Amino acid sequence: MRSQGPNRVLDEFARVMTDAAGAAQGARREAETFFRAQGERLMSQMDIVQREEFEAVREMAIKARSENETLKARIAALEEKLGGQSS
Repeated sequence: MRSQGPNRVLDEFARVMTDAAGAAQGARREAETFFRAQGERLMSQMDIVQREEFEAVREMAIKARSENETLKARIAALEEKLGGQSS
């Protein structure tokens, strides 16, 4: 029975450590959830653009710039045909 004493202490210690690790992990999840919610609230109050919206506007700007260059070239060609009468 004496040989079971240290094993019992070690088993009890292992159980306590397992419980502590579980509690720490639960606290970590709660902290992450809290900070994520606070961050999202702060971002919404600051009226910051989401990445998807930014990318959509960026693509529109790239397309508009390309169309603008095409139109500039067409205007230049038309002006050349007219003999440079326009400014």
